[in-house]
Amino acid sequence: FFCGLLMKKQNLFFSVLFILSSVVSATGRMRALNVDSSFKNDSRGSVGRHRRKIGGPAIDSPTHESFLDGTNENDDSMEAGVVSRVRGGGASLVTTAGARSPMVDDMLRRAKVGFYFALWYALNIVYNIVNKKVLNVWAAPMTVATLQLGIGAAYATLLWNLNLRSRPVLEPAGKAAIQKVGLWHAIGQLCTVLSLGAGPVSFTHIVKALEPFFSAVVSAVYLGKWMKLPVYATLLPVVGGVGYACLKERSFSWLAFGFAMCSNLAFALRAVLSKVAMTVAKGQQPLGTNLTPPNVFALVTIGAFVLSFPLALLGEGKILASSWAEATQKQSAGQLTQSVLLSGLFHYLNNEVMYLALGSVHPVTLAVGNTMKRVFIMVASVMVFRNEISFQAALGSAVGISGVLLYSLTKQYYEKKEAESNS
Repeated sequence: FFCGLLMKKQNLFFSVLFILSSVVSATGRMRALNVDSSFKNDSRGSVGRHRRKIGGPAIDSPTHESFLDGTNENDDSMEAGVVSRVRGGGASLVTTAGARSPMVDDMLRRAKVGFYFALWYALNIVYNIVNKKVLNVWAAPMTVATLQLGIGAAYATLLWNLNLRSRPVLEPAGKAAIQKVGLWHAIGQLCTVLSLGAGPVSFTHIVKALEPFFSAVVSAVYLGKWMKLPVYATLLPVVGGVGYACLKERSFSWLAFGFAMCSNLAFALRAVLSKVAMTVAKGQQPLGTNLTPPNVFALVTIGAFVLSFPLALLGEGKILASSWAEATQKQSAGQLTQSVLLSGLFHYLNNEVMYLALGSVHPVTLAVGNTMKRVFIMVASVMVFRNEISFQAALGSAVGISGVLLYSLTKQYYEKKEAESNS
């Protein structure tokens, strides 16, 4: 249905992206069914009765610290973890008859990872561009942000209703956790779109490079978790680079800067609260079943939509009709509706593919990829919208983003050393 709406010449690229990401999103479910089938056919398939759902680590797994902050304490990929758990139970997914050579397997794995990253980058870039074009026409950023959450929620519900993904079931403790995390997810999404509406895409992403700084501060204050001094030292180029880039920047906007900073704080609190709420200690009540990371993100998206809806009505309800009438004078109602639909789909699908990338690579690789993603978004936005960036802004951005990468690598280095010493 969606592809039928989008299949026009001018939207062929968007249609191909949507089809590819939909197919990729289904691979996790297909792989889970294949693994479950292997368990049932194996005479020693006791591992198949393990309480965790195969096809992605459960949120209460000690190796998956948080489903929203992009961290994973496990040195192996999610797929490798599945294979190791199957082997541990006596079942083996690898047969000697007709097995591929290690070189072919390595090439296929690299090709898969490259495809995930390319699709992740493409979806993220397209989302930022389409979203900014919508905001340039329709001056209702809170409404646009809420609609994007609603489109993502509808897409996830459609997958469950079509049995393309196992439907999650929440216990009372799980519902409370989803509400807490969903609140900050809603605030972060609203603030991000408000910032993108108030200034250039490149400027917003320069400021959002400060996310690691906020995460470090919130973790220290809220959790009392202090990191090694060299880790904090790597935040100096992040703060300094972003500050230098914003200083005397031609496109500087206090409104865009303020909402981007609020977004950083909201997403940092979301990440910390997800660690607290989603980590189930032994003996405590479980949060629910089928709570794989993509399913939990879908639930959080639904919760964020429910919470952001009244906020959007309160903030823009009075001007909604007039702003839509003004927007349809610049662009047809059909084209504008289609653009909003695309922005919501790509916002959600970009996170879906990110989880697949996270499950296929080491966290260090993901940190490098996430850093480069921000660079690609900034370059693409400059090329599309022709926003001028001064040499000072470019230099400061390069220093700040390099600092983000250095922070991620240093943080994971000390976490690995700590894990080795504890073991």
